[in-house]
Amino acid sequence: MLSRLFSNDLPRNRLLTVILLAIVIGLALAPFLFPGVKALNVAAKILIFIVLVAAFDLLLGYTGIVSFAHTMFFGIGAYGIAIATTRMGPTWGAIAVGVLGALVLSLLLSLAVGLFSLRVRAIFFAMITLAVAAAFQTLASQLSDWTGGEDGLTFKLPEVLMPSFEPFETEVFGVLIDGKIITYYGLFVVAVVLFLALLRIVNSPFGRVLQAIRENEFRAEAIGYRVVVYRTLSSVISALFATLAGCMLAIWLRYNGPDTSLSFEIMMDVLLIVVIGGMGTMYGALIGSVLFVVAQSYLQDLLRLGSEATAGVPVVSALLSPDRWLLWMGLLFVLSVYYFPTGVVGKLRARTEARNLTRKVSTPAPQTP
Repeated sequence: MLSRLFSNDLPRNRLLTVILLAIVIGLALAPFLFPGVKALNVAAKILIFIVLVAAFDLLLGYTGIVSFAHTMFFGIGAYGIAIATTRMGPTWGAIAVGVLGALVLSLLLSLAVGLFSLRVRAIFFAMITLAVAAAFQTLASQLSDWTGGEDGLTFKLPEVLMPSFEPFETEVFGVLIDGKIITYYGLFVVAVVLFLALLRIVNSPFGRVLQAIRENEFRAEAIGYRVVVYRTLSSVISALFATLAGCMLAIWLRYNGPDTSLSFEIMMDVLLIVVIGGMGTMYGALIGSVLFVVAQSYLQDLLRLGSEATAGVPVVSALLSPDRWLLWMGLLFVLSVYYFPTGVVGKLRARTEARNLTRKVSTPAPQTP
């Protein structure tokens, strides 16, 4: 049953299994294990990035397509919720309209980009997607009547999702349940369902064809697969999942602007997370998102403590200044790539495969009578 749930794509490494279980349990119990507004925001951001990164991994890790338009679809999802709730009010119907409208727009745009651009090779396709994403970001900033321009849109959600909503008068395990925690668990359920759906896709016959195209596009086409069709479908599916991740972001923040969901920095973060976790693994989205978001959120606090503790040593104190957190973040990324060139998941799985191969070689062959 568990194998079916994970589409027969189990971690295949004990340490990796323990890490993934710890992540899932930690996220499931985050409001109770890590109380506080910042910790809950970090946990919610991890859930959103898991979906966004897993969707991008379908494109890059499983199909071999480099696209810089991923955050455009992420922004479409966020703006869909923001615009619908601003125009229609804080209702469930507005959220549904926002989600459906964003999905339709992403479907049309991703289909257009796929059909017109996927015949272009490698770096040229990446440049086209970069240009489209930049144009969309500019358009979002200029259509201020709809998007709020540079200021963005702040909106309200149904009462049950608002922080002021408190269904219980007493605390539950020391935590007062409110609309924010209910929203968090809604995002948790959505993230689990979307991740399992992506895992099902990459382990289906369709996913196997995508991997064949990634390994050798000409061979896949020679044996009868319409490469352009499969690459276009991969691009569309990835865009739709990224759109849903954007909807999750808007619902959590109750605000959206160009820098919130359309920033090129988000695209760079997604690329870094895919590399850190491991391309073409899906599970890398979980580990990479946790490592990156936690480092991004708490590295400055750790550096501040280190700088204060070494105040008597000027050089060390200056190096540990919170203002230099990007320097240390870059160093951590370089080290992770150096020691885990195939990502954390790829490295752990490679160890298991090497261990199994050693056992097979060392096991003596049965004697024939």
